[in-house]
Amino acid sequence: MKIDLNIKKIFHNKISENTSFWTAHNVSNHFIFESREKSLDYLDWRNSQYLFYEQLMPLTGFDDQVILDYGCGPGNDLVGFLEFSNPKKLYGMDISPSSLMESAMRLKLHDSNIFELIQIEDNSSAIPLPDASVDYIHTSGVLHHTPNIEEILEEFYRVLTPQGKIRIMVYHYESIWLHLYVAYCRQIKQQIDSNLPLLEAFRRSTDGESCPISRCYKRFEFIDLVQKHYFKGRFIGSAISLHEMSLLPERIPAIMNLSLPKEHRDFLKHLSFDEYGRPLSEGIVAGIDAVYELSK
Repeated sequence: MKIDLNIKKIFHNKISENTSFWTAHNVSNHFIFESREKSLDYLDWRNSQYLFYEQLMPLTGFDDQVILDYGCGPGNDLVGFLEFSNPKKLYGMDISPSSLMESAMRLKLHDSNIFELIQIEDNSSAIPLPDASVDYIHTSGVLHHTPNIEEILEEFYRVLTPQGKIRIMVYHYESIWLHLYVAYCRQIKQQIDSNLPLLEAFRRSTDGESCPISRCYKRFEFIDLVQKHYFKGRFIGSAISLHEMSLLPERIPAIMNLSLPKEHRDFLKHLSFDEYGRPLSEGIVAGIDAVYELSK
């Protein structure tokens, strides 16, 4: 049986390194879901790997809105918007043809015809939508992998309605991931990428060592970046991964290790902990997922 994948493709002559990587890799490891129940169970499991992430990047409360999931991957959050909101229109955009095909197959399990999937180019910022046509832009763990984040922000500003909102998750510099996992567990204890600068070692730690682009931001850096492009921006909060939580027993050995640079020892030394056991740095959850809200 032929499946109408409902994908609008923007063709390009050369598949970039970034496109090639994200075509071969995605967050669901190219799993093909057989039922709506299994699709929803995976959505719940995926969000549970980052404590309280669903509160920072909600999928509810967007009834009658036009939503753009920029970098939708294999459709995890698209499923959430369809199931837990009642959007007027739902766009999913990604550079990966394989993820878009998997999204289309998965979304058909959720019995909806209001979505449109669009393949975009990672070396072009163009979003093929009219000015002021999108009420809400959701982009989860995507912009830190792009080569042209500033041009993308300009396009976000163009397509967003005057009262629209954007939620963005990007990797967080002030995190256990960077200060304990990369700087100590990998570079010192395991001697992985020990000869590389910290941020290059970070790139190789997040989504696979061959991931072409993976950045992290200090909070003020990201706010300055979005304000440069005429947005009002505020830090909403951060989520910590269960992987980071599992590494907390390494905190004291890391502080004791003179080979670990002072910046990281000080960060780890001054952590406090909340009622859920999450580490806090200056009152902020010290997790890898930092979330920001933007408006015009």
